[in-house]
Amino acid sequence: MTGPDRETRSEADIEPYRVDIAQADLDDLRDRLDRTRWANELPEEQRGTGVAIGPVPPGWEYGVPVDYVRQLVQHWRDGYDWRVWEARLNSYDQFTTTIDGQNIHFLHVRSPEPDATPLILTHGWPSTVVEYLGHIDELTDPRSHGGDPADAFHVVIPSVPGYGFSGPTHEAGWNRYRIARAWAELMRRLGYDRYGAHGNDGGALVSPELGRIAPDHVTGVHVTQIFSFPSGDPDEFDGLSEADLENLQFLQLFNQEMSGFSALLSTKPQNVAHALADSPAGQLAWSGQLFGNAPSPDEILTNVSIYWLTNTGGSSGRMYYEDGHAEHPTEPTTVPIGLASFAYDFRPVRRLAERDHRNIVSWNEYDRGGHWAAYDAPDLLLEDIRGFFRLVEG
Repeated sequence: MTGPDRETRSEADIEPYRVDIAQADLDDLRDRLDRTRWANELPEEQRGTGVAIGPVPPGWEYGVPVDYVRQLVQHWRDGYDWRVWEARLNSYDQFTTTIDGQNIHFLHVRSPEPDATPLILTHGWPSTVVEYLGHIDELTDPRSHGGDPADAFHVVIPSVPGYGFSGPTHEAGWNRYRIARAWAELMRRLGYDRYGAHGNDGGALVSPELGRIAPDHVTGVHVTQIFSFPSGDPDEFDGLSEADLENLQFLQLFNQEMSGFSALLSTKPQNVAHALADSPAGQLAWSGQLFGNAPSPDEILTNVSIYWLTNTGGSSGRMYYEDGHAEHPTEPTTVPIGLASFAYDFRPVRRLAERDHRNIVSWNEYDRGGHWAAYDAPDLLLEDIRGFFRLVEG
């Protein structure tokens, strides 16, 4: 790669990066946690039925319970060690670069196998690059973990613009399509001509768009959700199986019971940004509404700490607004796509998915794991990623 001009950047534009949070910021965090003012709530017997309502666990009918927040705040203050996780992040090569005016932070870990497949993994909200930390070693070096070296990947794990160490966005328009264009440029700068993509949650929106805009470079897209919803045409329901109808009912329950955050972020994300910038316990509860107990307490707190310490709790939500105001393509994607769908996540209906994605080549449904499969079903996710790229790489 040659040339210093704006359109053809050299690797000199990519700078090494280490996470190094000032002790004063950690002291301020602890002080704020010590002074947490707890929300009030109804007595437990007044909150609901005591049984799960679709995706809502008992005791969460009104939202995140105080006990959930209190226990995690106590661990954050008295048991959790940020420096341990900071060191873990810094055990992998990290970099920053500027793309389309935005700082982009990313991990780039090359495999010892020279013929490894480049793979870019995109996290969602309220997750961070931490989502994939536990997979890096096995993805890059399967030989050392009893696996097949032919399954090796060079991994690139960027922080989504507005999230974590990429810092806040400073311009409007950072929707899934602009992020996908940035990812294509990032992979070009790293010297990767052919590569795969994986995404979860918001990453499962970005990754297919990367395949759409760079079909000559993306060998395949692996996702854990396909966001293909009914269009309103009643003919779409004709002949659906009982399982498909149950999946649609679960999706309807999720939208009714769990999507309040999405409605807020897609319309007025700044309204909650002020509270997230001022209260670490508030940031924890805001993230906890979707995390639940799928990640471990330390994984939850590391994700939440990154948002708090970078002050990106508010800016991370802007992607919902930008996506909600974007002009969306109407043509289906054509790059090969593979789905790993987990038991406690909403499952897409294949007929609807094929309406939006013409080249679905792998569709696997699992009887455990949930929306955060990288945390609660890492073995299944890892093997599904490997199996999909074995298929598309031939």
